Amino acid sequence: MENYNQTSIDFVLLGLLPISNIGLFFFSLIVLMFLMALLGNLSMVLLIVLDAHLHTPMYILLSQLSLIDLTYVSTTVPKMAFNYLLGNKSISFIGCGVQSFFFLTLGGAEALLLTCMAYDRYMAICFPLHYFTRMSKRACVLMIAGSWMTSTINSCAHTAYALHISYCRSRAINHFFCDVPAMLTLACMDTWVYECIVFASTTLFLVLPFIAIACSYGRVLLAVLHMHSGAGRKKAYWTCSTHLTVVTLYYAPFGYTYLRPRSLRSPREDMILAVFYTILTPVLNPFIYSLRNKEVMGALKRVIQRICSVKM
Repeated sequence: MENYNQTSIDFVLLGLLPISNIGLFFFSLIVLMFLMALLGNLSMVLLIVLDAHLHTPMYILLSQLSLIDLTYVSTTVPKMAFNYLLGNKSISFIGCGVQSFFFLTLGGAEALLLTCMAYDRYMAICFPLHYFTRMSKRACVLMIAGSWMTSTINSCAHTAYALHISYCRSRAINHFFCDVPAMLTLACMDTWVYECIVFASTTLFLVLPFIAIACSYGRVLLAVLHMHSGAGRKKAYWTCSTHLTVVTLYYAPFGYTYLRPRSLRSPREDMILAVFYTILTPVLNPFIYSLRNKEVMGALKRVIQRICSVKM
């Protein structure tokens, strides 16, 4: 067994996958998902920027979600891939802090932004006459700015604490990225008070937004079912159920990981759950929010026609 006890200030990421054929298979699958996430989210950002018909609050929020997912998946997967391929599992003290900061900032911003998107749909369907006053471009920009600012402040506080606590001689983090709860297991001090803060922060950024999203989608579904019939009902059910499924895949594993006390945590379980909210949801979001969306498909055709006409 490798000895990861060291005297340097660098950390060691033990990683998710074993060096074996099965490990190589899952590594290839994760890289494929990473490339799909990059392609899907980058396409959504460019499409919304290039097509003026999509310059509405709904799609402005969606472009921000795609931008976050694009950066979010790039925060953890490339480092994990390099570590696996090169066999060098170390990450510098500063590098660990930077990775943790961006991970928490982007994760929190996405959680709040998904809530804003659910509110946008709630207003558009349940209160259409008040939509353009409640969801103006100014209100949309304030929502986006508020999500980023709140998440950044929260991330700064958690990262600063994680980098200033005393660690034991072992710097081996049993994870594939610098996750603060995994780092706390290496602390040489009592972190009970901070774990309570993590619990409160998780409740604020994950539990309450998820409850709000679930309630809003439930209200939207009921409203649409009363307004439409036949194909309209099927489309509404499909839209609400798929959106809520992806949201659940993000919030539930994230919240479950961060709400548990240290005594009930399992490193292997935490890593598997992390795959859902760091890799899987960035892959699914662009497909779920654009699939069967006539406006997005129409915008895609217009952009392709524009590009083809320029080449000709």
